[in-house]
Amino acid sequence: MTDVKKLSRRRFLRQSGALAAAGVATPCLIPREVLGLADTPGANDRIGIGGIGIGRQGSGVLGGSSREGRVVAIADINEPRAKQTAAKYKAEAYTDYRKLLERKDIDAIVTATPDHWRARVCIHAAQAGKDIYAEKPLCLTIKEGRAIANAVRKHKRVFQTGSQQRSLSANRRACELIRNGYIGKVHTVIGSNYPSPWRMDLPGQDAPAGLDWNEWCGPAPLVPYNIDLYTPRRKPGWISVWPYSGGEMTGWGAHGLDQIQWALGADEGGPLEVWCEDGKYEMPTFKEPVGSGQLNGLFGGKHKVHYRYPNDVEVTLDNGSGAGGIFIGDKGKIEIHRGNFKSNPAELAKVELKSTDERLYESNNHMQNWLDCMRTRKRCIADVEIGHRSCTVCHLGNIARLAGRKLKWDPIKEIFPDDDEANKYLDVARRKGYELPEPV
Repeated sequence: MTDVKKLSRRRFLRQSGALAAAGVATPCLIPREVLGLADTPGANDRIGIGGIGIGRQGSGVLGGSSREGRVVAIADINEPRAKQTAAKYKAEAYTDYRKLLERKDIDAIVTATPDHWRARVCIHAAQAGKDIYAEKPLCLTIKEGRAIANAVRKHKRVFQTGSQQRSLSANRRACELIRNGYIGKVHTVIGSNYPSPWRMDLPGQDAPAGLDWNEWCGPAPLVPYNIDLYTPRRKPGWISVWPYSGGEMTGWGAHGLDQIQWALGADEGGPLEVWCEDGKYEMPTFKEPVGSGQLNGLFGGKHKVHYRYPNDVEVTLDNGSGAGGIFIGDKGKIEIHRGNFKSNPAELAKVELKSTDERLYESNNHMQNWLDCMRTRKRCIADVEIGHRSCTVCHLGNIARLAGRKLKWDPIKEIFPDDDEANKYLDVARRKGYELPEPV
């Protein structure tokens, strides 16, 4: 029998057609070598998945990928967790994610590392020829986001950012109504006053057996282990702490500000100016565990961030929805939440779009969209550029608070024009041995 893997795509289709015409049943399992590139999943292949940094959030995302994918390996610097997760899928466990990326049976990775690790993992994965599902926020700094996007484009990878609200029908519907002018010209958007991060200087504790704490710190300075830093949401957990995260500005802000970007048609752009009320935000340092709710109170009505978008749309972070925002036009108002929206007048919500109206990318399942796009090689609904641009708006809010003054922003060059002081916030220093790959 002819080895089908050695056939050209044209020859395979010609032989298959001849067999079908002769009434011979042919299997529909088509090898990826015939359908396209050797490292591209074919229409009927089970996609080989690797999980990198699979903890609280990543476990759920990885589970979603296993519906059609085959989890091959897990990498985590917490070795007991890596082994436990791998055992669930009868997969291999690693503590070094680069060894996972060397495997030829892995087509794609799911990663949910802490923010300060995400850029290195995503760039290395793209260089290794893997498609990527990365949790939001996409990156720790604006320059990291651009580096990830450049790597994804250079290596022609399919990338999905974990901004799941893009795949909710109610959110898409609300954004379509706004984009098509059903509330008239938008002049004001009210978002949530997301807290910026703070610093923690906690006393050292013994790290759990099997946890490589030096590697967890990675690009960030090496500090003593403390459970209230290591645990994502504790007292307060790294999600609220710099230099591991941008705080809830990039945590929940990556959801809400992403919806604002979508509704305003700014997926490849962004604001032109950003500023903050109440002067500079002085990032506090806490030397003992403290609840995030208490610290979030520091922002109750203070340090409100304002953005000026093209067409004189002003976005203010105040008392709007944390998962969306309130969009005010000269003919009405729409308030976007997670999975639902409200309109004023109420009948706006029932309007049928015209055939000439702009329709937005439709996805009814965020993970399925990624799996489908890996086979078609089309861009995902929350493609890397979208993830980067939405995260940039979050970072701009933090930078405006730290600078304490109005800043002009060039969304094309991604710099603060003629402002060396503000441009220092575009990236961070990294520990030796943990630099971003150059070139990507």
